[in-house]
Amino acid sequence: MKKPGRVLGIVVVLALAAFLLWSTLASQKAQCNVCVEFKGQRNCASASAASPKEAARSAQETACGVLAKGMDESISCQNVQPLSSKCTSG
Repeated sequence: MKKPGRVLGIVVVLALAAFLLWSTLASQKAQCNVCVEFKGQRNCASASAASPKEAARSAQETACGVLAKGMDESISCQNVQPLSSKCTSG
């Protein structure tokens, strides 16, 4: 038989994990898919965030991560006008 304190501890940990998962997913209200061309290469990425603007920025940063080499190129790529950007709010 298990000790009552151990069972209570497991229940508390599971409740905390469920709350953290719910609060994280609840804040992701917008999702964007962004395609970028940089130095002759193209890449697309998706991201979600609290607002469409944040989600688009994050998706472009992710897409540029594959295309850019080094911090200077990364910053330049993030400032390029995307080829396409499609966002949905939920």
